[in-house]
Amino acid sequence: MLFNSLVFFIFLPIVFTIYWGFGRWKLKIQNLFLLVASYVFYGWWDYRFLSLIMLSTLVDYLIGQGMESATRKFRRKAYLWISILFNLGMLGFFKYYNFFVESLSVSLQLLGFQESSLWTLNILLPVGISFYTFQTLSYSLDIYKGKLKPTRDFIAFATFVSFFPQLVAGPIERASNLLPQINTKRTFSYAQAADGLKLILWGLFKKVAIADSLAVIVDDVFLNYADYSGSTLALGLIFFSFQIYGDFSGYSDISIGTAKLFGIELMSNFRFPYFSRNISEFWHRWHVSLSTWFRDYLYIPLGGSREGRVKAVRNIFIIFLVSGFWHGANWTFLIWGGIHASLYLPVFLMGKNRSYVGEHLGHGSLITNFLDFLKLLQTFILVTLSWTYFRAENLASANGYLGRLFGNLGIEEYHHPRGYRMIDYFILLGIFVLYEYLIRHNERKPVPFRNKVLRLWIYTLLVLGLLLFYDSGSDRSFIYFQF
Repeated sequence: MLFNSLVFFIFLPIVFTIYWGFGRWKLKIQNLFLLVASYVFYGWWDYRFLSLIMLSTLVDYLIGQGMESATRKFRRKAYLWISILFNLGMLGFFKYYNFFVESLSVSLQLLGFQESSLWTLNILLPVGISFYTFQTLSYSLDIYKGKLKPTRDFIAFATFVSFFPQLVAGPIERASNLLPQINTKRTFSYAQAADGLKLILWGLFKKVAIADSLAVIVDDVFLNYADYSGSTLALGLIFFSFQIYGDFSGYSDISIGTAKLFGIELMSNFRFPYFSRNISEFWHRWHVSLSTWFRDYLYIPLGGSREGRVKAVRNIFIIFLVSGFWHGANWTFLIWGGIHASLYLPVFLMGKNRSYVGEHLGHGSLITNFLDFLKLLQTFILVTLSWTYFRAENLASANGYLGRLFGNLGIEEYHHPRGYRMIDYFILLGIFVLYEYLIRHNERKPVPFRNKVLRLWIYTLLVLGLLLFYDSGSDRSFIYFQF
């Protein structure tokens, strides 16, 4: 079920009404209803994959109980390894089996073996598997480290794993944040629900008006890159930067806003990443739930930066390569991760990797200084160029795209595949960037202005934008569903 589909806008009010309509329900019944609704939401794609999420839930629930009852460290570690092997094994089979088989086949052919008996499988990737396996795995890791006590309430745990607003594309929640809220009786808050609806509207606008409208141009440019000059290819990359941002941050806003409707607060996932002044700040603002997951469960356990520069450099490359590979079973994602590791490394070696943590562009003033603007522009260009490997179907296409981008510097007029005026897209993006700059201090307040008339105008424009750009026949999926 897609957040931008008509089905979801029938589903959500029904679930919301029943959920709060029976406010006197006991907590377990409240959670049970939320669990059933989440399974309906997830099973809408393919009900067969419900068995996987149920199995993952049961395994990690039992492992949590086992670690709590284990009196010896050896047994606790054994339980942990069962969780790691199960979750990563399930993820590896469904997401990476064919990649490794095909890579091995190519390697054997290079060694002189012309015929390979290795078989690939016709495996359909379950939606959200990368997200909920990391969520359940973090639960087991936190219990092992003593940061969390396992819950004995199986319904509450299953609701934590499958909570539908963030189930298929994050944020990747921690049990330490989400489980206590699920274990606490929720009461309706008008202010919280109103804030949720505002975030949903803003997220839908970013998805429909920004991401989906740009997607038509991006798809055309990347599919036919050999026919275009450098100016059009640069345009395609810039538009993809805003497409993926509007798509993924839009999903996160809808997710956080929807959770608010049910009295639950999720972690922030995007903090205006394109206003970053170096690559380190970008990763403190982009897909925060994933970057902090790798920091806490991979980078720090590997030693972080505590064991000297050489190991720190090694650890940086490991987390970026693993992060790239997490996104998909393709060499392009490994290259993308390697590029970001290479961009991050100079910032780290110069000790600038925490320069802008917790600090917004402009330092509280309306206009940023020129030096910060140049840093922002440099970071955006580097990030945008790296998106080539994220968007391209394969390495040959990515390399061909970049080769033509820099090898054919001609300027040409691009014509929209559907005949629309390109000037309208430039105006739309310009207004969008300017507005995001104005609200950059709080990602949870998309309309922070006190003037009621101004707020009403903004809400009206957002709704009109949705009506103008929404295509009921497309139901274009979210990009991160493929991960």
